[in-house]
Amino acid sequence: MYAVSLGDGAELRPLEPWQAEEFLVHMDRGRDFIGQYVALPDVVTDLASSRSFLQAYAERAAADTGRIHGIWAGGDLVGGVLFRTMDVEQGTAEAGCWLEPAAVGRGLVTRAVRVIIDWAVEERGIHRVEWQVSAENEASIAVARRLGMTRDGVLRESYPYRGKRHDMEVWSVLAPEWRAARKEP
Repeated sequence: MYAVSLGDGAELRPLEPWQAEEFLVHMDRGRDFIGQYVALPDVVTDLASSRSFLQAYAERAAADTGRIHGIWAGGDLVGGVLFRTMDVEQGTAEAGCWLEPAAVGRGLVTRAVRVIIDWAVEERGIHRVEWQVSAENEASIAVARRLGMTRDGVLRESYPYRGKRHDMEVWSVLAPEWRAARKEP
């Protein structure tokens, strides 16, 4: 298996079904924090659902319609990044992330998303990468800004989650913008 260094002893690796137990343990550590804005902790609740979730992404990877990678720091799975959707024919993908509290504030998500966007743009020919985020999730919005994404707009009350309708911001970066920004010193 390959691993990409994210610096500071952290690395990005594929997250696969055989890692379901480790994924569940990680989710249990960060369940309340991660679940503030995303439904992942509501989906991954036991070993069977953890395995099923990772298997679904293995099938997406095989179909070239999505990917999931874990972020390991100090030998522990502490978060991840993914392409929730990926349509190579249309040249679009939606990136996302999650992180447990112990790993917050180290720049891990920003560095990890840079790796997967580089791959999507340069290897798979993706033209537009989107980032959809709750308008209340300031940390994730800050990641979009650090990635050089543009705020396209707000989908008002479009995401029903835990009994409340949330506004979702849509951010994006286009391949020419991504390449130009990567060349800047």
